[in-house]
Amino acid sequence: QVQLVESGGGLVQAGGSLRLSCAASGRTFSGYGMGWFRQAPGKEREFVTAISWSGGMTYYADSVKGRFTISRDNAKNTVYLQMNSLKPEDTAVYYCAARFGGSVTYTNSYAYWGQGTQVTVSS
Repeated sequence: QVQLVESGGGLVQAGGSLRLSCAASGRTFSGYGMGWFRQAPGKEREFVTAISWSGGMTYYADSVKGRFTISRDNAKNTVYLQMNSLKPEDTAVYYCAARFGGSVTYTNSYAYWGQGTQVTVSS
């Protein structure tokens, strides 16, 4: 089992920045690929970004490429999402998730999920 707890969400004006954190506990964190997804009201959960177990590979949705950065610190069992140049369309609940394998963009590839943290971007 892996327990994931997100933090760092909040209200920010368009153009601002936020840094989300996801703290993991339980089974060996470094063995998992990690991802961030988001879900806006009335919409399906969508892939945002992912990082390999070593941190050597990162993946981004086109909508956030160049604005968001994922990173991880395996010594601290934590994955981060730095979000810059935020837009109102980035407003959503953000979830971190852990996977062993499979496609990085598919929700079904992820076995463990956090409870989510709300990000609201005002125009």
